[in-house]
Amino acid sequence: MTADQLWPVDPSYEPRGGERDLTHRDADWSGLDIVVMGLGLSGYAAADALLERGAKVTVLSTDESGTVQERAKILEILGAEIRWGNEHQQQVPAGTDLIVTSPGVRPDHPFMRSAAAGGVPVWGEVELAWRMRPRQGAAPWLTITGTNGKTTAVTMLEQILRSAGLRATAAGNVGLPILEAVLHPQPYEVLAVELSTFQLHWSRSISPYASCLLNVAPDHIDWHGSFEEYRRQKGRIFDRTQVACVYNVDDPTTEKLVEDADVVEGCRAVGFTLKTPHPSMLGVVDDVLADRAFVEDRAHQAAELCQRKDLGREGNPPAPHYVSDALAAAALARAYGVRPLAVRDGLRAYQPQPHRMANVLTRGDVRFVDDSKATNPPAAEAAMRAFDSIVWVAGGQLKGADVDALVADNASRLRAAVLIGADRELIAQAIRRHAPDVPVVVLDRTETEVMDEAVRRAADLAHPGDVVLLSPAAASLDMFASYGARGEAFAAAARTLANTD
Repeated sequence: MTADQLWPVDPSYEPRGGERDLTHRDADWSGLDIVVMGLGLSGYAAADALLERGAKVTVLSTDESGTVQERAKILEILGAEIRWGNEHQQQVPAGTDLIVTSPGVRPDHPFMRSAAAGGVPVWGEVELAWRMRPRQGAAPWLTITGTNGKTTAVTMLEQILRSAGLRATAAGNVGLPILEAVLHPQPYEVLAVELSTFQLHWSRSISPYASCLLNVAPDHIDWHGSFEEYRRQKGRIFDRTQVACVYNVDDPTTEKLVEDADVVEGCRAVGFTLKTPHPSMLGVVDDVLADRAFVEDRAHQAAELCQRKDLGREGNPPAPHYVSDALAAAALARAYGVRPLAVRDGLRAYQPQPHRMANVLTRGDVRFVDDSKATNPPAAEAAMRAFDSIVWVAGGQLKGADVDALVADNASRLRAAVLIGADRELIAQAIRRHAPDVPVVVLDRTETEVMDEAVRRAADLAHPGDVVLLSPAAASLDMFASYGARGEAFAAAARTLANTD
């Protein structure tokens, strides 16, 4: 039985192109009048796939950079119409059957309001990818979301699946654009799919084989309008799951969202915890990652997956959140039938993602750690808990997030703080309230070169045994092209400093 038979598609979410079964790649897409918003990698892939199937495609873009212009030229040759500028994103053109949007477009965007008023369905590229799967033999999806850790968990899962001898890839919010993975000429056996709340918002029919919610903490409130709405969108990862919903026992919100989810009959709830696991959970027993969910006698048996030390790098023990991500990835792999030895081999072979707790260098017994991917307070919290004494380099765009709890909970770990970026003063005020004895340096310059000064000042404040930690708790786009560029600037500044010794 296919996922579509298990869980029928909501008919109100279908294009206005007549009675068509648009749930597989060989469906009749011809003649549908479809607007694609955005010419990033996912928008390009969507337009290309739809044109190949005979749809009439109009692409809207406000980005006219060189790379985007090149994509546009190719699509025009294939028959697409390209419209540039904001003026084309105010009103849905008459006759539009469907809109396929890039995930970052907010539901209160004028074009989305126009679509809602006119009853025109809006799909994200993930929804389109789900409907572009082959009618028979489609690769199952193992889906992951969470406020923090989802890229680490999904790439860990990818490595585990490959260690099991499966043709697998990470896709979605990381790795391949999901449409490319689904339409790959050499089909994958299984997909590890990272989904953001933006992508979940624009999806309605995805039915994963197994799904996982790592954690939920306030983030992207500016996009969703409220924490409750953000939380609700995170919980949608579980909807229509077929075999196992994986939740974080140490984050009660995730368990509540499993309880509220509409799943396929017979789907199990499987927890993971950093503590000793109960039956139907994965957890840690005497530094062993253990499975009591996917064994024959869950009440009396456990399968050893790996040792905690297998997750360490460069002689350093793994941070708690890293162990948690490994348990989540292992749970999804075990749900799919991967053997314990393949889980162990995959976790041993896994290389951490750039800019996530990456050791840059050690200078005079002071470690410099790049955690630039920590773009919100909960991510910074996870990093800070891994160290006893920190000179904290932080700041950027807080996106409406509150840092008071972050500072209060980690005040005892702070040796000093060096703050940069648009919302640096908000972080400084939180430190003054909750850690008034901690020295704070606020750098008012906003050019990217300020990172050199930030690293120099942090190094001056550090004592032997301290960690200079870039874990900004904020987005990077006020000063840098990406969190990656911010992390690279930090690492370059640290190396320059070390080379002057």
